Amino acid sequence: MKKTNLFPILLLLVFLSACGENKEEAPPADNKASQEVKSAISPSEIPNIYASVDVSPMDMSYFPEDYPKLKMANSTIAPPVMRVVYSRPHLQKRHLFHDLLKYEEPWRLGANEATEIDFYKPVIIQGKKVMPGRYIIYCIPHADKWTIVLNSNIDTWGLRQDPSKDIQRFDIPISTDQPSLEYFTMVFEKADKGANLIIAWDKIVARLPIEF
Repeated sequence: MKKTNLFPILLLLVFLSACGENKEEAPPADNKASQEVKSAISPSEIPNIYASVDVSPMDMSYFPEDYPKLKMANSTIAPPVMRVVYSRPHLQKRHLFHDLLKYEEPWRLGANEATEIDFYKPVIIQGKKVMPGRYIIYCIPHADKWTIVLNSNIDTWGLRQDPSKDIQRFDIPISTDQPSLEYFTMVFEKADKGANLIIAWDKIVARLPIEF
């Protein structure tokens, strides 16, 4: 009887067995660990390659309130009466006076660019007529009142005002016993003869009455 040469077969079996032992399955993904890594990265820590993120965001208030939404629902609505555009600084554990503001020194009513107010129709403030247009609005804070100033030097940085371009000034009372606000805020509230521009920060609230 012819004998079969088993050596090549045995060699092949040994080779296949070795290959099977070296092949390791990838460990299952640790989803919990992956989620923890992702959650540890705050969106504020992700760099913006196009522009730096401002800590004092720009805001805009209209009268009537939310006018763009009203116009979207009704394209025939009349134009708004006014709007204010400003940046909103916040306290960040600082004191309003004198860490941020000083009495008798002009303040831009916000941060960054000069705060601007638009009037879309003639209005009356403390008996003075203000024509439609776009104005800088800033203030000079005093201990017992604030002087609100309208100025024609638009599209400027807010740190320096040009008093030679002041148009009108109005002295308004302030309240100092309000709940503290972290963010500086400007909004309009409806009043009997028009609306008040509310100016509020920390525990101070001032109201500029605007008739129309």
